[in-house]
Amino acid sequence: MTYRPLPYELYDTQEAIGKQWSAHPSPEHRRLLGLARDALRFVFATGQPYRFEDFRKGLEAGARLPLGTIELPRNEFASLEERLNSTRDFLTRRRDEAESTREKEVLQAIVDTLHFISVTGQHQEFSEYLEHLEADAPPYAIASFETKEAAEAWLENQPIPPDSATVLIANAYHYVIHDERVGIFRLPRIRDLEYHLADLKQRHPPVAVASFATLEEAEAWLKAQPTPARWAWVSIAGEPYLAVYHPNINHRALYPLSMADGYEVEEEEEPDEP
Repeated sequence: MTYRPLPYELYDTQEAIGKQWSAHPSPEHRRLLGLARDALRFVFATGQPYRFEDFRKGLEAGARLPLGTIELPRNEFASLEERLNSTRDFLTRRRDEAESTREKEVLQAIVDTLHFISVTGQHQEFSEYLEHLEADAPPYAIASFETKEAAEAWLENQPIPPDSATVLIANAYHYVIHDERVGIFRLPRIRDLEYHLADLKQRHPPVAVASFATLEEAEAWLKAQPTPARWAWVSIAGEPYLAVYHPNINHRALYPLSMADGYEVEEEEEPDEP
């Protein structure tokens, strides 16, 4: 597999959505733009940038379908597919109205992202990701491992290796960086969870749903829950912990709030953007 830089990074496409957000303030248009924003995040959060670029190469070779030709799934995801199609239609019109070639290209990339989710049948995965965002859950992870060696072995055996995603190694967050030029993975430790804990502390001050004397008792309680909440505060030996459940990988973990020390976030006014 040869290396090629991704021509449309998340910043470019999110910036384009922000521009459309300001230009089209109606609630319906903003619902469509919000879905496009989350579709872009989904592709990166699930480590699919390279898979998406291969998909786009196929579109450029003549496989791009006209609007309205994608058959709606006859299941619980039909409504989601309708929303994806409506968003594609809206952004295609915005692309046709765009003045610059660059803006047209970036908007087309967003349309192709929505097309990618539909054609590859990722309605369930995308729906679950939307639920993850709605729940204000901790940072999204695509896999969990006990050791770095196990994570590296898993990555090397993937048919299309993930990139720009996060995995858990011994419950710590690591970012997956895949350099296709030399076929090497890097897994740097990241502090997204620490910032998330600091943010939760401000917006949802800890109120424990359960208290335990030891970490082992708390772990047994969390393991015994048939379907835990995606996150909840608990108390262990008088200290607040965040109990976390990742349903996409069926993983449960407990994180002390003290991890957020030194990562406090400043309160800011909500920007008028997606």
